[in-house]
Amino acid sequence: MQSVPKVVSPIDEHAHGGYERLLRAAQALPPIRVAVAHPCNREALEAAIEARDAGLVVPVLVGPRARIDALAHEAGIALDGIERVDVEHSHAAAAAAVALARECKVGAVMKGSLHTDELLHAVLDREKGLRTARHISHAFLMDVPNYPRPLLITDAAVNIAPNLAEKADIVQNAIDLMHRVGYERPRVAILSAVETVNPAIPSTVEAAALCKMADRGQISGGILDGPLAFDNAVSEEAARIKGIVSPVAGRADVLVVPDLESGNMLYKQLVYLAGADAAGVVLGARVPIILASRSDSVRIRLASCALAVLLAQPRRLAS
Repeated sequence: MQSVPKVVSPIDEHAHGGYERLLRAAQALPPIRVAVAHPCNREALEAAIEARDAGLVVPVLVGPRARIDALAHEAGIALDGIERVDVEHSHAAAAAAVALARECKVGAVMKGSLHTDELLHAVLDREKGLRTARHISHAFLMDVPNYPRPLLITDAAVNIAPNLAEKADIVQNAIDLMHRVGYERPRVAILSAVETVNPAIPSTVEAAALCKMADRGQISGGILDGPLAFDNAVSEEAARIKGIVSPVAGRADVLVVPDLESGNMLYKQLVYLAGADAAGVVLGARVPIILASRSDSVRIRLASCALAVLLAQPRRLAS
């Protein structure tokens, strides 16, 4: 059996408190300038101010200035000293926020009250966007009360039905994020319905291919295994009963889902049935993209910003 390196992580101790450790790790670093695209409802504006007050970001509010100022006045939010970029509407706000990132004037972009598709359209613009050689993907860092460590789920929000090449980028993006939060070699489980390769289930074949790509150095920095079913990816007892000998089975740090539908259902089941929290960020662009939701708690908003802070730093935190 392959030996598993000891994980050294600022968020590894767990009692449903991984996000607090994540916040402390991010707050130990300088705050980053963040372009907040179209913060034209109370939740979006408060999220930017909360992250500023937590010492994580220096917000740049991009949108119709008169509307933002009126909203702030109505909500009793002081905007003294906060930079505002005045643009006419949400489309222009998305483009202007992305332009600030492209010009290296901000270290991250944060979604305000515009639609996610609208912001990502600007991010993915071939001439003026934030594309890199890497395919973009979304990751949720889950804080699950009954799991002994933070759990990354990808991709449950951006890629609908990724092909093998896109999945390779999704896996590499996830590994790179885990490096930034302190995992030297994260354990990556490639999920399917079963733990054996079955040509009738394409996700099992792709899981095996991804593992071989890791063996050949096409994916680096993590320990991959798959296909694995959800139970034997997160439960050592389930893996033992099924006779799976693996450095990943039962102890996964990252869960790579077959498609958006399965990923979206998985993360929402953990949130609504297991009481988990889900902090999210878009990976693979020139800067991290924070996709805050109106339903997110302050804790989740700050954790998402903390992930962006760690990603935006030029150095790793792992000791």
